[in-house]
Amino acid sequence: MDFTARYVAIGDSFTEGVGDDDPTRPNGVRGWADRMAEQLGAVDPGFGYANLAIRGRKLRQIMAEQVDAAVELKPTLVSIYAGANDILRPKVDIDDLLVEYDAGIRKLTATGARLVMFTGFDSRGSKIFSTTRGRTAIYNELVRGIAGDHGALLVDYWRFSEYHDWGMWAKDRMHMSAAGHANMAKRVLTVLEHDHSIEVPPMTPVPELSRGEAIRANARWLREFAAPWVVRRITGKSSGDNLQPKYGQLIRL
Repeated sequence: MDFTARYVAIGDSFTEGVGDDDPTRPNGVRGWADRMAEQLGAVDPGFGYANLAIRGRKLRQIMAEQVDAAVELKPTLVSIYAGANDILRPKVDIDDLLVEYDAGIRKLTATGARLVMFTGFDSRGSKIFSTTRGRTAIYNELVRGIAGDHGALLVDYWRFSEYHDWGMWAKDRMHMSAAGHANMAKRVLTVLEHDHSIEVPPMTPVPELSRGEAIRANARWLREFAAPWVVRRITGKSSGDNLQPKYGQLIRL
């Protein structure tokens, strides 16, 4: 099929759609990028969509594996979010990392495509992930500079206060829920100044817990989600190992 409009999404679990479970889709997830592509394609019969994002990918992996692949698809629109997995590592040189990000962004903008970038989320509501706020703030300032230098649109995730509601997050507390992904699709479409009919599904209520219940819930989270995540980091494994991109070639959803 000859697509006249081509949207290519690249990145990590954020863009792949982890947390928005859908067993009918490749890799078992839907996500904000799929939801956005459905809206864009609904009004354009020549619209094609590819999603090259894979969970667990760090910034340099995304630059090496996905940027050139995206360029080959001759995109007219590209979204990219990379670096969150690097920020969570014990050590990271953000300045050095963002030099490589800038080089990748330069390749993408050379295609003539509209480019959408993201700042990182302000994790002040998390007792564990809030320790990375300083790193994320530095990352965000550099991302804002890169976006400005290359004329990219910026989705300022850092300022989206609605994500301080735990209903926007999946059980793993690391990825957005279905409601969070739907809301992000609306946010990105707003930046693109594109009409949409997306409705955010009801958020799963987060119950008020007693001190004992909270301790038990946190223990379950540590056992089921945090501990496996730490083990993967120690062993050099990734949740995205052996996964392929959801949509490696342009399709119509």
